[in-house]
Amino acid sequence: MAKVAVGVAVLFFLLPLVGLLLRTPWSELGTELASPPVRSALWLSLVCSLAATAISVVFGVPLAWALARWQFPGKSVVRALTTLPMIVPPVVGGVALLLAFGRRGFAGRWLDQAFGITLPFTTAGAILAETFVAMPFLVITVEAGLRSMNRRFEDAASTLGAGPWVTFRRVTLPLIGPSLWAGAALAWARALGEFGATITFAGNLPGRTQTIPLAVYLALETRLEAAITLSVVLLAVSLTVLVLLRDRFMPNL
Repeated sequence: MAKVAVGVAVLFFLLPLVGLLLRTPWSELGTELASPPVRSALWLSLVCSLAATAISVVFGVPLAWALARWQFPGKSVVRALTTLPMIVPPVVGGVALLLAFGRRGFAGRWLDQAFGITLPFTTAGAILAETFVAMPFLVITVEAGLRSMNRRFEDAASTLGAGPWVTFRRVTLPLIGPSLWAGAALAWARALGEFGATITFAGNLPGRTQTIPLAVYLALETRLEAAITLSVVLLAVSLTVLVLLRDRFMPNL
């Protein structure tokens, strides 16, 4: 019975991919990839997803540290807020971002008046939307790594006179390295495939905010073959990077 369940689960993930590959116009793949709209969308997807991953690491690691090590009032609420973007529909996240960082949003109005910064319908807005949905994956993975690590090494470093920063950089960071890379890979994959929050907050502007998922959505209405080709490209890029990261940094996952 268990083998049947495993087989059904594997087929559940495999059959959609087989259907996609069977419909792919392989003879036109090179032409589609060479077209300026596809190259622009692919480049923008890579730039935005990598930037969102970098921002997630810079701000997500300290947040994971606080959730794993600190005790403070409202900690459960902060943890719930951190994981909320994983549960709510992405389009709802996009609406929330628009109300906060839009031209009339309470934070967006201040950014515009004080610094002349406008986020909606810009590349920076696309990065912000992808960060919003991707960072929770990094936070919960790094927090799990911090909770499971052996803290005796940190205590030994402190006993030998190492300060908090030195202990974190030379002891903690290497120990949670696999969790950090795994979280970064998951965040990057989520950012690369982000659609709902991006189109709601940043729009679908070619060359500025039109990433591969948005280009696929647009092509579905006009050119099905182009949409299939873009889907295969996104699938190949995601799968290649995740396999490489997994073999190098996540051998036990």
